Amino acid sequence: MKAFIFDLDGVIVDTAKYHFKSWKIIGKKLGFELTKTQNEFLKGISREESLDKILNWGGISIDRMDKKKYMKEKNLIYKELINNVDKMDILPGVNKLIDFAAIKGIPIALGSASKNAHGILKKLGIQNKFKVIIDGNSTSKTKPHPEVFLKGAQMLGVNPKEVIVFEDSVAGVKAANTAKMVSVGICASGKIENARFNFKSLDDIPLEFFENVI
Repeated sequence: MKAFIFDLDGVIVDTAKYHFKSWKIIGKKLGFELTKTQNEFLKGISREESLDKILNWGGISIDRMDKKKYMKEKNLIYKELINNVDKMDILPGVNKLIDFAAIKGIPIALGSASKNAHGILKKLGIQNKFKVIIDGNSTSKTKPHPEVFLKGAQMLGVNPKEVIVFEDSVAGVKAANTAKMVSVGICASGKIENARFNFKSLDDIPLEFFENVI
């Protein structure tokens, strides 16, 4: 393996909880109570797709202008919630794995649907660790489409088959598999459907695992 690509939310930092809080507020304004179970299906997909799912679940119909209004409001709420994110919010194992990649000369990239990725990485103090950052502003298709990962591999100059992807969502794992990359699921339950390998956190991955895969 010649490169690592990380998802952001739920892998590097737990901003997923802020997305949930934001969508829950929007859902209430629409007369819908978003559950944690439903929120799992919003992970890894775009803002518009997330809103479409909420509207579908609630049997709610709104016009295009209102959709834009609610998406903008959701993002404003989310940005306010993450305003105080700092390096203490980096999830366990992230720095260890980034340091390992640096020692081994393995370039790393970010592949996220978030349009706030650059700002979050900057707040975490690790933006300069990533050779390539692909986010929602630089892609036209969202996961489970593999565009974000294929673009990352192209910019890193490596064959997609030589990339390990770290993901916490079903959509992200599907995107990595479609790109013919090695998918590593990161999930508290220890299992993401169809992931090539599964771990509860990045911290649970022994460095010997990478030595063997590499």
